[in-house]
Amino acid sequence: MADFRRLLLGRRLASDESHHNRISNPIALAVFSSDALSSVAYATQEIMASLSTALGHAGALMAGATAAAVFGLAVPVAMGITALLIILAFSYRQTILEYPGGGGAYIVAKDNLGEMAAQTAGASLLVDYILTVAVSVSSGIAAITAALPVLQGYNVTLTLLAIGFIATANLRGVKESGTLFSIPTYGFLIAILGLLLIGAIRWALGPAIAPAHVEAAAHQAPHLAGLALVWVFMRAYSAGCTALTGVEAISNGVPVFRDPPGKNAAKTMIWMVFLLGTMFMGITLLSHHFGVVYRHSPDPTLVQETLLSNLSRQVLGSGGTLVSLPAKVYYYVVQGFTFAILVVAANTAYADFPRLAALQAKDGFLPNQFTSMGDRLVFSNGILILSVLAGGLVVLFHANTDVLLPLYALGVFLGFTISQSGMVVHWYRKRGPHWQSKIAVNGVGACAAGIVMLDIAVTKFSGGAWIVTVLVPLLVMTFFNIHRHYIRVKSTLAASRTDAFLPSKHHAIVLVSGLHAGTVQALSYARLISGDRVEALTVDLGSDGFHESPAIQKLRADWAYYGMGVPLRSVPSPYRKVVEPILEEVNRFKLAEPEVCLTMILPEYVTSKWWQRLLHNQMAFRIKASLMLKPGVIVTSVRMHLPD
Repeated sequence: MADFRRLLLGRRLASDESHHNRISNPIALAVFSSDALSSVAYATQEIMASLSTALGHAGALMAGATAAAVFGLAVPVAMGITALLIILAFSYRQTILEYPGGGGAYIVAKDNLGEMAAQTAGASLLVDYILTVAVSVSSGIAAITAALPVLQGYNVTLTLLAIGFIATANLRGVKESGTLFSIPTYGFLIAILGLLLIGAIRWALGPAIAPAHVEAAAHQAPHLAGLALVWVFMRAYSAGCTALTGVEAISNGVPVFRDPPGKNAAKTMIWMVFLLGTMFMGITLLSHHFGVVYRHSPDPTLVQETLLSNLSRQVLGSGGTLVSLPAKVYYYVVQGFTFAILVVAANTAYADFPRLAALQAKDGFLPNQFTSMGDRLVFSNGILILSVLAGGLVVLFHANTDVLLPLYALGVFLGFTISQSGMVVHWYRKRGPHWQSKIAVNGVGACAAGIVMLDIAVTKFSGGAWIVTVLVPLLVMTFFNIHRHYIRVKSTLAASRTDAFLPSKHHAIVLVSGLHAGTVQALSYARLISGDRVEALTVDLGSDGFHESPAIQKLRADWAYYGMGVPLRSVPSPYRKVVEPILEEVNRFKLAEPEVCLTMILPEYVTSKWWQRLLHNQMAFRIKASLMLKPGVIVTSVRMHLPD
């Protein structure tokens, strides 16, 4: 087992090797930007689907204008989202330079807005990271099944396998996973930019390609006016804001950049925003020009062809049909790298979720286990929990991004709003050179993010955003309950230093199920720690309540020789219970002699192979788990290791 673990995860790393996990800017772009960059594969798709759906609900009068409105509003929506991207880029650049030790929403809120805001930001980001894994990997599998229809129907299984692969890569360490995942990221960039270039050339050389139903409905577009137009635009804008998920990731991961980490992270942020904006606007413009539309599947268990796949066929083929061999090869290259980056886009969440969980655990708001580093200097527990939760979402929602995406952006923009508001407070308190302009930059970012957050909450509430609005407050309440527990434990332990005393009497009870070498060892140990104040206790499962069973009678006969003079007492259990009679005896003893320290000793045998343990009942574990809840009772196991 240990050899397989080393083969899977690599050699163990000592604590002083942590500096070797610092990564260069090109690798950091792959590690922290794959989520944001890959969102172009579904952001325009969500805009188109939202516009179509919203107009479909607007009434019969406007139904004919659906496709025309898609082509009329998609580009302005994308331009508005790109403008917001630029605003957030300048805002987070200031955050990165000011917090070179990691300036995510959690840290900024904790320093400037207090614990409630910090835990709200933490809850929203943790939910976002879980959704990032589920959405990104599901989208990647959808891309590959669009290119290879033979795989359709296996989306859930393939998605779970992909999540397992990414988790394993991250358990090996951030540097190795970053190097591995840089290939899909840069392959996707080259493939999409090449597709945009081909599409621009075709655009320049030929007329727009619009389906007949679009042209037939174009004259009905003026029916869309006033509040109806505003509502449709808001829905499309909130849907397309999935393109901005992952923008904060670099600010969370500043410490893993090479020196100077702040400046390197800021440079990487600028490159990410430039590439993201270029691809997002390019895909939207080409979709508008070539008349590519998308509607959500009416069946949540059915995953249909993606908009990017359809657009690639329109750009590379003739009327959506791939004729030449180079066109077919390039189509599969685009789909292959889209699949690859969407799968590894989850790596952004794997880089940030464990680190954020460790920060919250260090502050006492999550279990301490999240602060533990594994063999490869990564927060292994966070990686495993993230994988399990994301996998559960994939199974629950059938790996269908049409269902998952409406849950996605609300938590992201809640974190954006809190982070930028915290920076406004930070600059006001710190003052210093140019503090007014810095406040203005982060203030604009906070206002813009807040407006979009409200937009998403209103327009996507019934589509699934209500789940996030309920889940985040519940998580915050849970965090504070955990925090109060840790405070109580610390205060109790501190007070116990003065209240501690050593009992003057000690009594040991050995639990016996039969006579064997383990029982004799347990009796010897009990005599060693308690002298003559030792007794043995067994539960008689075959008793009728009045007479001992033959098995206990035989035990008593052997006990006279092997029992080492320790008295044996049997407790009848006519209902064949084991744990309950033992607890009743413990309660009876503690009531009779509360000043006596009681030790319960359990003989156990341990098998040499892990699978052999499954062949035996776990009664000792159940008994220990129950006795642990009894104050003033010490539980000890005396183990006998069985040879192979």
